[in-house]
Amino acid sequence: MRARATAALLPLVGLAAFFALWEAVPGLGLVNPAFLPPPSVLPEAFLRELRSGQWLAAVGGSLGHYLAGLGLGVGLGIAAGTLTGMSRTAEGLTAWVVRVLRPVPGLAWVPFAIIWFGVTPEAALFIVAIGVFWIVYFAAHGAIRGVDRDLIELAAAFGFRSGPERLVTVVWPAAMPGILVGVRTAIGQAWMAVVAAEIFGVAGLGQRMMQASTLLATDIVVVYMLTMALLYGVFDAGFTALQRWMLRWRA
Repeated sequence: MRARATAALLPLVGLAAFFALWEAVPGLGLVNPAFLPPPSVLPEAFLRELRSGQWLAAVGGSLGHYLAGLGLGVGLGIAAGTLTGMSRTAEGLTAWVVRVLRPVPGLAWVPFAIIWFGVTPEAALFIVAIGVFWIVYFAAHGAIRGVDRDLIELAAAFGFRSGPERLVTVVWPAAMPGILVGVRTAIGQAWMAVVAAEIFGVAGLGQRMMQASTLLATDIVVVYMLTMALLYGVFDAGFTALQRWMLRWRA
């Protein structure tokens, strides 16, 4: 019991030490507070943003881009990964397309997003979807490929002979642990893509951070950085609970 309590307290102790060190560095003059604001000034900065309505507007804008882009990227990634994972022909046809496009970073698509969609939420959605697609695609492809062939033969013996029947009753359930690992990774990657999409002018957290940085309002920048960290934590915790529920059959 004592060991369990100690293990639970350690992360809190580490976090407290981190904030204490952060407070001390600018407080002792080691770094200019204008460049690294101490944590003690952040509550006031947050309240200013909250009262002005800019925090809620930025969070609302980014959540819209995040959820839509994440949903699109995950959906397409699972679909494409499933198709190439189940069909050698599809995998062969797309092999070099994947090799050519996969190394292109998400930021490289920003000029095309602006050209195609303008500085609009659709452009941000596109960048986020691109950012998460490949993560989920390879997770789904690998998980589908890793499904035990004996399970598929067993399903056929029980009358599930068509491709859709085998997919729904055997392949997806067996591959789900691997697919969900990719989706969880995508949940974090999507926030990085949101910032990349919004720093070019699309309304949201990224845009507000850029506005604040041009005025050297670093306390506001840190407020929005912590906001993204908090939102990621909430989404990750929620998805982890959903993941446990979906994979409860493994317990």
